This record gives sequence, structure tokens and C-alpha cells, in this order.
Amino acid sequence: MSNTAQGITAKQWFFSLRIFIAHYRHAPLQAGAILLGIILAVTLLIGVKSTNENAVRSYSEATELLSQRASLLITPPAGQRLLDEQVYFRLRQNGISNGLAVLNGLAADDKGQRWQIQGSDLFAAISLQAHTNSQQADTKAPINIPLEKVLAAENVLLMSQSFAVKVAKDGWFYLQNPLDKTAASIKLEVISVDDDYGLGNAIVADISLAQKLLNQPNKLSYIALFDDPEPLIERIKQHDLLQQQATITEQDQGQALQELTRSFHLNLNAMSMLAFVVGLFIAYNGVRYSLMKRQKLLVQLLQLGVNKHNIMLALVTELSLLVFIGSVVGFILGLQLSLWLQPMVAMTLEQLYGARLMPGNWQWPWFAQALILTLLAGLLACLPLYKQLTEQPLARAGSKHNQATSLLGTQRLLFRIAVVALLISAALFPFTQQYQFSLALMGIVIVAIPLLLPLTLHHVSGLLAKRFPAGLWQYMIAETKELIGPLSLAMMAMLLALTANISMNTLVGSFEVTLKTWLESRLHADLYMRPSSENITSIQHFLEKEPKVTGVYSQWTVNSTYQNMPVELVSRDLQSTKITSSLKAHSDNFWAEFIVGNQLMISEPIAIKYNLQIGDSFTLPIMSSKVSSEPSKPDTISIGAIFFDYGNPKGQVVIGKALWQQLQLPKQPKSIAASYDGDINELEQSLVNSKLISTAQMYNQAKIKQQAIAMFKQTFSITMVLNSLTLMVAAIGLFSACLMLTQARQAPLAKLYALGVSKTQLRFMMFIQMQFIVLLTCLVALPTGAVLGYLLINKVTLQAFGWSIAMLWDWQAYGRVVLIALSTSAIAIAIPLYWQTRKSLIHNLQQEAL
Repeated sequence: MSNTAQGITAKQWFFSLRIFIAHYRHAPLQAGAILLGIILAVTLLIGVKSTNENAVRSYSEATELLSQRASLLITPPAGQRLLDEQVYFRLRQNGISNGLAVLNGLAADDKGQRWQIQGSDLFAAISLQAHTNSQQADTKAPINIPLEKVLAAENVLLMSQSFAVKVAKDGWFYLQNPLDKTAASIKLEVISVDDDYGLGNAIVADISLAQKLLNQPNKLSYIALFDDPEPLIERIKQHDLLQQQATITEQDQGQALQELTRSFHLNLNAMSMLAFVVGLFIAYNGVRYSLMKRQKLLVQLLQLGVNKHNIMLALVTELSLLVFIGSVVGFILGLQLSLWLQPMVAMTLEQLYGARLMPGNWQWPWFAQALILTLLAGLLACLPLYKQLTEQPLARAGSKHNQATSLLGTQRLLFRIAVVALLISAALFPFTQQYQFSLALMGIVIVAIPLLLPLTLHHVSGLLAKRFPAGLWQYMIAETKELIGPLSLAMMAMLLALTANISMNTLVGSFEVTLKTWLESRLHADLYMRPSSENITSIQHFLEKEPKVTGVYSQWTVNSTYQNMPVELVSRDLQSTKITSSLKAHSDNFWAEFIVGNQLMISEPIAIKYNLQIGDSFTLPIMSSKVSSEPSKPDTISIGAIFFDYGNPKGQVVIGKALWQQLQLPKQPKSIAASYDGDINELEQSLVNSKLISTAQMYNQAKIKQQAIAMFKQTFSITMVLNSLTLMVAAIGLFSACLMLTQARQAPLAKLYALGVSKTQLRFMMFIQMQFIVLLTCLVALPTGAVLGYLLINKVTLQAFGWSIAMLWDWQAYGRVVLIALSTSAIAIAIPLYWQTRKSLIHNLQQEAL
């Protein structure tokens, strides 16, 4: 008997599923609306996930260009920027031949644009790469380098194929002669290398050519070693191969880059999850509309004796099939989106953090994760609705009234949930110290805000209905309350997108103004120079003799660490320090104590990351090693001031010149600057003519500002693109909702038409109704977007990057967002409205009577 019952259950389930599939054949729009939301949600989720996962993989698998991953780096000693190449020769002479000499620097092209050049021992790099490929059975295409041209010291550059197409379409690249700006440009042949080798936007030359192009003869930036680190370190120290001309550091398997870029990737993930939620709103709206259209069909199945559990199982199976199809399509489109986003992310990470992204790949687990996440979210949202419809009474009298009452009750429940969530978030926000927790709370706020919308729109439209005169206008506003239910999910998705857009516009606009103001105070000189160490003294003497030079400034820099965090230890002349330091907080007698070496300054990111305050003690390894040998000197220095610092991936510590000398740090400055009373191009030309410095080693104030703003715009461009995509997804959702709603309202429109209302009036009435709802949504989005912008600026950005930003209101940007929303919604409303109202309305009325 039980087997028979199970058979009947399976038959009922399959019978119900076949009927639902047949329903979609007659109403493909409903299935399309559901699939559209799922596809859009999964596309944006997979697109960003693929980009982020590839970036993290690139950090952990990062290699030297055209080579393999280094285990050790031989770098210049403290206070020096470059390494003598004799260290490299000494290592090779003592049997350490598995190494790679590298020189990095900037060179200017014939148009004055600067390019990052990396010189490498190409023979060593290729042999190391070939050895790696043979060990790993790598299938990469062989590197097509004309070694005979390298041996002949010809001018040959290596670039990735994609980058070469952008900057050297004809196969040639031109760089200025570093010794003579007026001389003809150096013509260099470009050899394209397969993108799989991960050159990215790097320009690679043989080490001898790079030394010529960068005007750094016999110099190296570092030496990469590839053998087991422990025996290497022991061997180097035992034979004293570095002879205090270099330092040795062990690589960290990409952990530093992962830590440095964590907040950047978290920001992208947050935007993708927001877009995912917007897409799910659209999908749920499609499911709800489809069920409302099938309500009569569900009642008929129940009347035929089909068990409600079998109907429920059939609905869940139907949803699972739609989620699977939508996830497959979304996964494919998401991988394509990743290919589009990756160059933008790669450029940002390369400019900000010096990280090169490897060519992207995809993994099946991503599809499984997206499928499971979408299915769980879909079931969580739809099961209550399924249960409500399968348990409805078989007599349908008064069902519309019951639906309206139930919908209003649901809106009130959502409103209460949203208020509770917002109160909890408001109570917890003051206690969050980590940006991860702040982002989690902000996620709760983002989800709670749309839940306030349906009941808010219901009451606002009810109040406005009383203000309009009797007739068609009052009917139009009164009926708007009936449209809020069907449109609520589309409006919630639109509110999410608008709120995110407004908050990001607030963040970007505020940061741009803050950055420009900070640059104005930071860049006090007209020309900044980073010449080779042997020419700094000569350039200082040259500048002092120039009659129009009104000031010469020096900066000393040493790389150090604080609690395993890389920091720059900096000292400047007192005038530069006072002018360029935008202090956030300082002690009462700071400058006097700073001059004598009793206090120092730290950048805001260090202070926030380690919760340091004015008066706290600060210790650097370089201090303890130098100062502890003198009993009269303390091991720690008191923090006297905290200064604003934007866009610097490293923390910065500024000390006075007296303390710098006490610590026995390098006497020669690392960079110099000059103020000039006249056209700065004159001074640049004079310096180039002096043969002491090249164009690529000079930066005038205007160019630094231009590069800083360009880098800032690039940093936020990916987020803004995702923001725009989210808004586009919401607009598509609105289009889908309007199309379904106008189709469902054919009978009421036919009644109005029969009463003498023209089609033009009907179209105008419906257009005004829906635009009115969109306008109300935009008005709600303005304060909620401002709240999110405040949280982004004063909590998330401050904790993630250590940047205090003055919040500014950009009313023009907000107006543009509202105008874009109204324009896109007008298109989304007008098209389906025209399609539906051009049909025979009398026929629709007859259908309603059946």
C-alpha cells in the first residue's frame, strides 16, 4: 500500500511539474523574468569573484619576470636606492649562479610620458624559466626572443602581446636619451611575448640596455635567488659575500601583497554582493508574479485532489531548474565580465601596489558556489510564498481582499524587521574597530533600507490621494497604492542601486576634493628630483648657483619596519617639514620637541592600524639597534604628531634632522626639490643640459598632481563600473516588472476604456503612476545614500585605508543620479506600456469576464 501511495505521489509531482512547464510555454515572459534576475545576479557575482581570485593567486604564484618565484632577495643597504653589480658578480664567482640581476626605473618617451623599465639578465631568466617548465611539464608557448640580437647588444624590448598592441603597434618603441634630451630618441625593437608569461604592463630589457636607458651604469635594484633559502643564507654569511654592500631578505609567498590589498578586494566583493542581491530581487519579483498569475491554476490542482506537498515539491523543482539554467548562463557571462574587468584591476594594482596579475583562469567550484548560494537564497525567499499559496482555501471568494490584507501585513512586518536591524546596527557601529565588522554592519543596513520602502510608499501615496480633487486624478493616486505591492520588489532593487550610487558618489567626490587640498599643501616646491646617488651633491651645488632658484630642499629616506609592517623612515629640512605636514593632531610643544629629537610624527594609517595616540612610545628596529648602544639615549621615541597621508601603501614616520644624525643614518639625501621663480621648463632644460639628471628622474608639481589624480580615478573606476552595472541591473528589473504589471492590468484598463477614458489618457495615467513611485523611491534614496556615504567615509575607508576624509555633499551628482534613474525608468515604463495598451482593450475585458 505504501509503494502505491509513493507511486501516486511521484505521479502527482510529475503531473504538477508538467503543468507548470506547460504554463511557461504559454507565458515565456514569466520564465524570462525569473531567469533574467538569476543570470544578472550570478554574472556580477562570478565576474568579480573570478577577478579577485585571480589576483590573490597572482600574489601567491608571483615570479620574477620571465623566470620563477624567488626565495631570497638581495637588496641595497639602508639609505641606498641601488646596489653595486659587483655583488652579483661576487655571488656568481662563488658558485651561486642560480640568481637573477634586476634593475628597475623610469624612462621618458619622445612625448615626455614616463614608463617603468625593468632590466633583467635575460639569459639567466630564460634558463630558469625553461628549467621550471621542464620540471612542471608546463605547456606555455616558448619565449620567442632573438638571442643573437641580445648578444649583439641591439636595442630590443620585451612586452606582453596585449600591451605591445596598445603602445607599439608598428613594433617599435621610442625613448629619450637620458643624457641628452635634445638628441634623437632611441629606437627600440619590441618583441611580443605570450600573455601567459604574466608580463602585464611591464617593459623588459636586458640588464645592459636597461642600465643605459636609465643612466645607471653598473647598478642594480636587487638580485633574486631561487634555491633553498636556509643553505643560501648560511653560505652567503659564512663567506661574507655581501661585504655590507647589501641586505638579504626572505620572500613571504605573497602574504604582504595579500594583506596590503585586502581592503581593495573586500570593496569589490561588497559591490558584487550588492549587485547579487539586486539580481535576486528581480528574480523573486518574477517568481511572485508568476505565482500570482497561476493562483487559479493552483486552486484547480488542489480541487482535483493533488496533494499540497506534491505541488510544493513541484514548485521547488521548477525553481531549482530555473536556478540551474540561470546559473549556467550567468557563469559563462561572468567569466566574460571578468575578462573585461581584469585589465582595470591589473592596472590599479600595478600602479598602487606594484602587483602584476597573471592571466586569468576559471574553476568549476565557482559555479558550484554560485549555484548553491543562488538556490539557497531563492528557496529562503520563495518557500513562505509557496506555503501560503498551497495552503489557500479552495473557495476563492474574497481572495483578492485577503491578498491585499496579507500583503499589507507583510509590509508592516518587513518595516519592523528593518527598524530593529537599523537600531542594532546603530548601537554596534560606535564599537567597531575593524573594517571587516563595519562592512558587515553596513551590509545589514543595506539590506534593511529597502525593507522600509513598501510601507513608506503605501502611506505616502495614501496621504497624497486625499490632497487631489475627485475624478481621474484622485483615482490615479489612489490606485497607486495598489501598484506598490507588485512593484515593491523592483523598487527595492532600484533603491539599493540608487543608495549605493549616491554613497559612492559621496565617497569619490569627497576624497577627490580632500586629495587635491592635501596635494596643494604637500607639494610646496616646483620641481622634485630623484637623481642617482653620485650626482645629488653636484645637483645641489648646481641649483644653489641658479639665480632664479628660490629654495632647495632635501629629503632622507630609509626603509624600515614596525611590528612587521613596512614603513618609510623620513627626514626633511625643517622648512619643508613644517610646510608639507598636514597635521591631524599634535602635542602642545611639538615643533620644539621635534627639532631636538624628542618626538616624531607618524602617518594616520599607522596610527589607526595600531591604535596609536599622541604621547605613545614608538620603536623602530633601526632605532633600537643604533640608540641602545648609547646609554644616554632612550630605546623609544614619543609620538608628537599624526599627519594625514593619502595613497601611500607604506606607513611613514618622520623624524627631525637631529635625531636622524644621532641614529647615524645616511647623510646623503635620497631626493631633492627646488622652488623656481619662472617657467619650470627652463630649470628642467638646464638640468638636462648639465648631464647630471635625466627627464625621467624629474617631476614638476603639475605632473605629480596630474598623476596622483589619475591614479585616484583609476582606483575607484572599477567600483564605479560595478556601481553603474548594478544600476543597470535595477533598471532591467524595473523594465521586467513594468512589463509584467501592464500585462496583469489589462482588464482594469479595459474597464476605464469602456467608461470613456482614451488610450492616450490611460497611457499618461499609468506613466505618471509609475514615475511617481520611482520619484518617491529616489527621494528615499537621497537620505539613505547619504547615511551609507557617511559610514563608508567615517568607518570603512578610515579603518581599511587609514584615511580621514572630509564629507562633502555633491548635490549636482545626486541630481544627475536621480535624473538618470527617472530617465531609465521612463524608458522601462514606456515600452511595455505602449506594447500592452495598443492591443484591443475590449478583448481584455471579455477575457476578464470568462
